[in-house]
Amino acid sequence: MSRRPAPAEQPDSGTATVVGDRVLTLPNLISFVRLVGVPIFLYLFLVVRADVAAIAVLAVGGTSDWVDGWIARRLGQVSRLGELLDPLADRLYILATLLAFTAREVVPWQFTGALLARELLLLVSLGVLRRYGYGPPPVHYVGKTATFLLLAAFPILLLADAVPDAGSAAGAIGWGLAWWGLVLYWVAGAMYVVQASRLVRAMRARRTEAPA
Repeated sequence: MSRRPAPAEQPDSGTATVVGDRVLTLPNLISFVRLVGVPIFLYLFLVVRADVAAIAVLAVGGTSDWVDGWIARRLGQVSRLGELLDPLADRLYILATLLAFTAREVVPWQFTGALLARELLLLVSLGVLRRYGYGPPPVHYVGKTATFLLLAAFPILLLADAVPDAGSAAGAIGWGLAWWGLVLYWVAGAMYVVQASRLVRAMRARRTEAPA
C-alpha cells in the first residue's frame, strides 16, 4: 500500500499548494540552519555555560520558526523535504531545550513530562497511521501556534534565570507563554489523534466493504 499524507483539517481556502521535490531551496536552507542551531545551543548552555549566547541562539531559532514556511509559500518553494524539516526542527528545539532546562532546573520536571507525554501520544498516533499506509498529517495552525509560544517562552525563561534583575518580569511573561503553549500543544495533539482515528475507521470500513 502506498503511503499517503493525512489530509489537514483546515478550512478550504480555494487555492491548492503545489508540493515539489526540490531540495536546494531557501526555505529548506533556513530549516537546516535551525537544525544546526540545536547542538550549538546545547553546547553553549550545558558545556560552556554561555547563557547569553544560548539565549541568542534560542531567540533566533524561535523567531525564525514561521520564516521558512512563509518564504516557501511566498516563493512557491513548498517541498516534501521542507514539510519534514520544518516540524523536525521545531520538535528538536522544543525537546532539546526542555531536557537542557530540566537538567539545569530552569523548568520543573513536571512541565517537561507533560510535553514529553504529548510527544509520546503523537508518536503512537503516527505509528498507527503508518500501519494503515498514511504518512504524517500536515502541521495544523493550532500546533504551529503552540510551537511559536513555546519557542518564544524558552529564551525569556532562560533570561529570567540568567539575569536576576529581569527575573520577576521575564519570569511572568515566559511562564505565561509557556503554559499557553503547553495547553495548545495538547489541543493540537488531541486534534491529530481525532484525525488519525477517523482515517483508520474509514480505512477499516473500506476494507470491510471490499469484495473478498
